[in-house]
Amino acid sequence: MTITSALFVLGERLGERPTTTPEIPHQQLDQIAPVELQEELWRRMSGLDHVRTGPSVVSLPETRALHMEPAYAYGPASAFVRDSTEFAHLHGVFDGSLHALLPEADAAEAVEKGWAELHPIVHEGRCPPTLVLLYGPRDEDELETVWELVRRSHAFASGQIL
Repeated sequence: MTITSALFVLGERLGERPTTTPEIPHQQLDQIAPVELQEELWRRMSGLDHVRTGPSVVSLPETRALHMEPAYAYGPASAFVRDSTEFAHLHGVFDGSLHALLPEADAAEAVEKGWAELHPIVHEGRCPPTLVLLYGPRDEDELETVWELVRRSHAFASGQIL
């Protein structure tokens, strides 16, 4: 399955992948997204329908998370962190990356095309291959791509994509 909507096709991310930590906390170490792009991404994320913002149930204190309102959390268990309604979180400004849960085929495509990598706990078999680290956007074009991936995560959590 290709990540496609009426106006969006997932292309290849240009350049080398950023360096990340191989364990928890799973973070991006270089190619950090400019703070203004991080804030624009958060502004968009926090405005998604039927979402409340708050701390992450799994990440560092400076992490901002998206939680689907329970009445709209129709996605499968693999669309959420642990047994919560959290489906994505944006790391602090020192990092700029985010974790999100995507349908398995979308997650695989995002990894293949250089936009993401699987979380280390996926490799350990403790989580399905729906949990990815999305690299922080380096410019406006990348912001649009990362935003579309977050929208896919939101659709997965709300049961619109299974």
